[in-house]
Amino acid sequence: MAALVFALVLPSLVTLAYFVVLVGLPPAIVQSAYLVLKIVQFGFPAVWVFLVVGEKLRLTRPKLDGLWLAGAFGLVIACAMIALALLVLKPTGFLDGPIEAIEAKLLDLGIDSLVKYVALSIFYCLVHSLMEEYYWRWFVFKRLRLRTSLTNAILISSLGFMAHHVIVLAIYFGWASPATYLLSACVAIGGAVWAWIYERSGSLYAAWLSHLLIDGGIFSLGFVLARNVLQ
Repeated sequence: MAALVFALVLPSLVTLAYFVVLVGLPPAIVQSAYLVLKIVQFGFPAVWVFLVVGEKLRLTRPKLDGLWLAGAFGLVIACAMIALALLVLKPTGFLDGPIEAIEAKLLDLGIDSLVKYVALSIFYCLVHSLMEEYYWRWFVFKRLRLRTSLTNAILISSLGFMAHHVIVLAIYFGWASPATYLLSACVAIGGAVWAWIYERSGSLYAAWLSHLLIDGGIFSLGFVLARNVLQ
């Protein structure tokens, strides 16, 4: 349980570090710190399960159950998100502040060209989304599932998954904005759906597919909104 509590809190601490504490430092320092913090975060579950608990690594044939459902969910959410942002929110000026914050964060990370942005997008969509599924569904949700009911495991893991996104969204929309908490709730719902898909399919592939499709939508939208700094 101590390991689970630590795993639930750690991503928020990591997010605070590179979205708040390290802001304004040279990009090389920010990128190096980000790499170290992510290695610690994503390394922790494997170290705990295989070295501390002593479970053996078992390689099984990949399960592709639930891909259609997960893919449909990811596509619908990605398309709805882009449509809402570009057709409803952007024309009203609601996204003016968030666009400035996105541009500032990209420059803070040293992402100042289209090539760098595409590389970052590919990394997040393919690699980071998989690592988040491994962290939140394979480790946090699965370990909670061994100790509590399905409902509780889904609820706790999805709220934990939401927590660090609250910080990110607050940077872009502000702590007082209802959008921060509404979008955070959407993240929690997404986490709950992915946990349910993982429980139903017994595999990370379906949840990963859904996650990467939504991340792809986010980065596509990000390009449209912040393309002025991507020369």
